Amino acid sequence: MSKQLDMFKTNLEEFASKHKQEIRKNPEFRVQFQDMCATIGVDPLASGKGFWSEMLGVGDFYYELGVQIIEVCLALKHRNGGLITLEELHQQVLKGRGKFAQDVSQDDLLRAIKKLKVLGNGFGIIPVGGTFLIQSVPAELNMDHTVVLQLAEKKGFVTVSEIKSSLKWETERAKQVLEHLLKEGMAWLDEQAPEEPQYWLPALFTELYSQEITPEEAKEAIP
Repeated sequence: MSKQLDMFKTNLEEFASKHKQEIRKNPEFRVQFQDMCATIGVDPLASGKGFWSEMLGVGDFYYELGVQIIEVCLALKHRNGGLITLEELHQQVLKGRGKFAQDVSQDDLLRAIKKLKVLGNGFGIIPVGGTFLIQSVPAELNMDHTVVLQLAEKKGFVTVSEIKSSLKWETERAKQVLEHLLKEGMAWLDEQAPEEPQYWLPALFTELYSQEITPEEAKEAIP
């Protein structure tokens, strides 16, 4: 078995050498290559040094992408409290990279974010509906918070009544979760709503992002 794995690894290295330009430039090809590596337990992103990084430059690619992700998240933090959809992050990263930069897929972003998680509990990936929310601040979010975020996904907001009805929770439990999201800046409270207060999640409120980040906002976000 070990001989077969060694042979496969050797073939993988030859494949990587032959197709390194496609791997570096084509996001779909990159995903397929990562999957091939995973089957034999090889992680080409495990370190910035070594064969895979030297051969493909993928280590540097993902570390540079990680820096761009941090920059976008910092620039938008005052709007969304540190939560952003994967789609919005993808759009903003592509805008920042310009027309002639290497193409980047959502899969690339997720891989880069997983690498950023080693920096601490600041970055996280939360499944919401058919997509993901990216958390870029070190807030403690448990399963209750995640379920409420998923509930708010369709409309961009949620109410205490909706949480009680959909999740069969007591009022106090619903309020505790919402108050925590408010305190962390991840939710906004609309007390003027017609029937009862609405808790808006700016990360899910896509109309909020119709405007681009201005250079002034980007400067203000950098500590």
